[in-house]
Amino acid sequence: MNPKLFSEVLTRHASSSRSYYTNTANKATLYYKISPLGDPARSVAPELDEWVQKGKKVRVGELQRIIHDLRKRKRFSQALEVSEWMNKTGVCIFTATEHAVQLDLIGRVRGFDSAEKYFNNLKETDKTEKTYGALLNCYVRQRQIEKSLSHLQKMKEIGFASSALTFNDIMCLYVNLGQHEKVPGVLAEMKESKLSPDNFSYRICMNSYGVRSDLDGMEKVLKEMESQSNMVMDWNTYAVAANFYIKAGLTKKATDALKKSEERLNSKDGIGYNQLISLYASQGKKEEVLRLWELQKSVCKRCINKDYIVMLESLARLGEPEEGEKVLGEWQSSGNCYDFRAPLALIVGYANKGLCEKAEALLKDLMEKGYATTSNSWGIVAVEYLEKGETEKAVECMKAALSLYSGKGWKPNPGVIRRMLEWLGDKGSVKDAEAFVKSLRTVVPMNRNMYHALLKANISAGKDIDKLLESMKTEKIGDDEETKSILAVRNKSS
Repeated sequence: MNPKLFSEVLTRHASSSRSYYTNTANKATLYYKISPLGDPARSVAPELDEWVQKGKKVRVGELQRIIHDLRKRKRFSQALEVSEWMNKTGVCIFTATEHAVQLDLIGRVRGFDSAEKYFNNLKETDKTEKTYGALLNCYVRQRQIEKSLSHLQKMKEIGFASSALTFNDIMCLYVNLGQHEKVPGVLAEMKESKLSPDNFSYRICMNSYGVRSDLDGMEKVLKEMESQSNMVMDWNTYAVAANFYIKAGLTKKATDALKKSEERLNSKDGIGYNQLISLYASQGKKEEVLRLWELQKSVCKRCINKDYIVMLESLARLGEPEEGEKVLGEWQSSGNCYDFRAPLALIVGYANKGLCEKAEALLKDLMEKGYATTSNSWGIVAVEYLEKGETEKAVECMKAALSLYSGKGWKPNPGVIRRMLEWLGDKGSVKDAEAFVKSLRTVVPMNRNMYHALLKANISAGKDIDKLLESMKTEKIGDDEETKSILAVRNKSS
């Protein structure tokens, strides 16, 4: 199961609302002016100021909706900017609720130290369970165990540890720290304090047993949960159980859990369908994946990019690139904004099946149409070409990958590069070797393998190598046995 998807199974704040990312530029509201500003680094304050300067109304409810939407899209800097603008301009008189939201955003954007300062500067009347809880969440998110537990103790002392949410945060802390064995104790403390665990409480406890391969413990928690008369069993809980049954190879139990999960799906819950599609794909059940996809398309108002991406990744896992081509076609005609993760999933599917030409053709087609590709995508195709023995094509794809390098994220595999350099030295022209090394130097420092490729190519072409040898000395790259062997060939030929 996709780890990112699985984290959503556990996340209590997963929203069932849908975001479509379509063109909204013509809508004359503040929400539709701010919402399309997709670059998280782009400031939204000028847009807010301009709106006011034009004499247009600013509604608190609309600003709160903007903040909610930006948070949901993980554009936290912009959400914080809107919140701070509201506070600074006096558009909204902040209550503890608004302070809690701003505190949470400060923690996400600037860290717990800044959130702590903001909290300490609040009026005593605004230091409520909500703001205390928001600060606790900041500590938990940054894995500050001592501060989290100390803050929890304060909350207990003043009577603010009275909800499942507070203890859920501590369970999350132990999960984030990998201390899963401590989670059941927190659940037990909740019950001793006469607090009723919620779905998330039980779900994260089930997960704590599952990651330790204690399926008996997981099932015990599930049965306890099912026995609670006030507990509404949801699809997430059975999806968690199904995930661990699949990992343990317990096919029948996994299938039963998946059926129970599907029975509890909200008819328009795209996240739920995505989870189940991913889980069935991990079981290798193509028919179930296709069935749920058709069902999702029929009951959901509209499929968003994430839905297509999950489906394409699932088909790649199943080794079904032909089905993936159909889904990619549906995505391309959906009207959704471009998201490279969709074609990337099909590219991975092609590569997994050894269909390098198709993967390369799709990348070229995207570039010809002016769409962005990534170093990683070209690197994937390069590696597959190399494994097939088509080194010349592998080198060309790797050059494309290197040309797109942004300075972060992807880096070429040293072993793959070494094989390509060896081929260029043995069979490539001087021009080819120099072009590849020039591209490679933008990503990694000049090294002995790069010099060896240049030396061999130049020697084969009968060219002088004195400048290369001098450059090696300047960069303090000494000779090794291979260098001596290469130079011995030069000496024989001369």
